[in-house]
Amino acid sequence: MKQNVKQNEGFLKRKNIEISAKRYGIDALGAMAQGLFCSLLIGTIIKTLGQQLGLEFLVSVGQYAFDMSGAAMAVAIGYALKADPLVLFSLTGVGYSANALGGAGGPLAVLFIAIIAAECGKAVSKETKIDILVTPAVTVLVGVGLAALIAPPIGTAAKAFGQLIKDATILQPFWMGIVVSVLVGVALTLPISSAGLCAAFNLTGLAGGAAVAGCCAQMVGFAVMSFKENRWGGLVSQGIGTSMLQMPNIVRNPRVWIPPTLASAITGPIATCVFQLQMNDPASGVASGMGTCGFVGQIGVWTGWVNDVATGAKAAITGFDWLGLALICFVLPAVLSWVICQGCRKLGWIKEGDLKLN
Repeated sequence: MKQNVKQNEGFLKRKNIEISAKRYGIDALGAMAQGLFCSLLIGTIIKTLGQQLGLEFLVSVGQYAFDMSGAAMAVAIGYALKADPLVLFSLTGVGYSANALGGAGGPLAVLFIAIIAAECGKAVSKETKIDILVTPAVTVLVGVGLAALIAPPIGTAAKAFGQLIKDATILQPFWMGIVVSVLVGVALTLPISSAGLCAAFNLTGLAGGAAVAGCCAQMVGFAVMSFKENRWGGLVSQGIGTSMLQMPNIVRNPRVWIPPTLASAITGPIATCVFQLQMNDPASGVASGMGTCGFVGQIGVWTGWVNDVATGAKAAITGFDWLGLALICFVLPAVLSWVICQGCRKLGWIKEGDLKLN
């Protein structure tokens, strides 16, 4: 019995199959978000620009990128799992089918199915003399077969859960504004993908606006409150990069997380109750979990405005809309986090150098 266990462990190690929360919940999920960004989200941005500028070429380019989102996500997941080339390339069809059959919950379906297909493909890779046939066949058959079986129910469940959050935010904008803003913001700073989570549950609408507020509070908050230690380089790398850079400091002193998290608890309900900030980006909820990273969150909100105006859901983009976007995404996170941080410094909870980036 012990010998069989050791043999299995040796096989998994040789195949680089690591069954762990980090590999699947962090590496694969983060890669999926990047794949979604590089296809569906960037495609939507290019398409919207083309429509606004009257350039059909950009509209076509954006649509092509948009249509390949399932394949892009699956290949990104395979790359994160260190799949062999034949497995990696075979995941294109797997991702396309899972995303198409998963509907609104397509990204979540792609995540589960691409992981299983990739690991099965890795298990048989280079085990036979006809590897060029066996490996792609196993990867595609397992992946597309699973997509046909479980992608629709996964999509239905993800859509229902996401809709529950969105409906709850409409019914209780104050409390849900706090909950969504804080949780998504915390997810952004943690080594998991907030964009992937928002995309998986199609977190759009008012809930998407609260998610944007939470992410911006973390990124802009950490960038401003650590300016003394990190200067301009830290301001840029955290403000339009990622607040995840602060994770080592959070581990050493969890109290440094208090200012941006409290800021998100304040900006979230302001976004939902005062400005009614909504994320209606047609590219699903991925932009909801991006915050100020490359200004993707703000571009996503603007894209949603443009789409709503085009469909008649919104009369026009007003000055009040722009004011709300500026306050929620930049001004309030900066001011609130800095003020709260000063209080924490006076209490001795945050000391000199606690926010210094390595």
